[in-house]
Amino acid sequence: MKLTFLGTGTSTGVPSVACDCETCLSDDPRDKRLRVSILLEHDGKTILVDTSSDFRQQALRAHIKKLDAILITHCHVDHVFGMDDIRPLNFRYGAMPIYADESAWKDLRRIFQYIFEPSHFGGGLPQLIPHTIEKNAPFCFSENLLVTPLEVIHGKTPVIAYRFNDFAYATDLNFIPEDAMQGLQDLDVLVLDCVRIKPHPTHLSLQEALEYIEKLKPKRAYLTHLNHDVLYERDSKLLPDNVWFAVDELAVEEV
Repeated sequence: MKLTFLGTGTSTGVPSVACDCETCLSDDPRDKRLRVSILLEHDGKTILVDTSSDFRQQALRAHIKKLDAILITHCHVDHVFGMDDIRPLNFRYGAMPIYADESAWKDLRRIFQYIFEPSHFGGGLPQLIPHTIEKNAPFCFSENLLVTPLEVIHGKTPVIAYRFNDFAYATDLNFIPEDAMQGLQDLDVLVLDCVRIKPHPTHLSLQEALEYIEKLKPKRAYLTHLNHDVLYERDSKLLPDNVWFAVDELAVEEV
C-alpha cells in the first residue's frame, strides 16, 4: 500500500493569511501545508480521503488521473469544500462512489444542496454514488483491502477515522473512545491528528498525540493537521524515533 499526503495543514493552511510568524515566513518547503487529505493506492485501487478545500491544487500537483472512491471523515469546510472539483473526473469516468456516515451525508446534502436538488442544468454538477457506512462495520474495496470505519471525537463532533488493513488515518480529534482504541491496535502505520504543540479544545496537542501513540504502539506514526505553531526543523527534535511530522507530497511506500 502506498500513502501520499496531499495536504497536512489545519483549516487555515500554512502559511496563514496575514501572518508573519516564523513558520509562515519559513523558506523550508516542509512548512508549506495545504488543507489535510491523503491518497491511498493498493491492490489496483486509488482512494481519496476527504475532498479538501485545496483538492484541485492537490490533484494537479499529485498528477491524480483517476479515483476509485472518496471517503469522508466529517463535513467541516477544510475537509469537503473541494467536492465540486471532482467534476473533471466525472467527465471522464462517470459518477464517483462516495463513502460517509449518516451524519456526514446529512451535512453533505445540506452544504451541497445544488448537487442533490439541482435547480438548473448545463454547467455540469458533481456526480456522486452515495454509500452509507457505520462505525465498526468493515467493508472491502477489493479482496486485499479491508476498510474499517472507527468513530473518534472532535470537540463534540463524531468523526470517522479509517483503518485500511494495518494502516489507520485519524484526523480531527481530541478523544479516542475505547472501541476505537481497540480498532487501532497492531498497526504498521498510524497517521494521527496533532494541530499544535500546546493544548487545543478540539484537537490533539503534541503531548496528547504522543501519549496516544505510546498506548497504541504502531510501528510508525505521522502527525498531521498541523498549524503554523509547528516549525518542522525545530520541532522534529521533540519527536521519538518512530514518529514524524507529515509533510505535503510525502509518499510512504509499504504502508
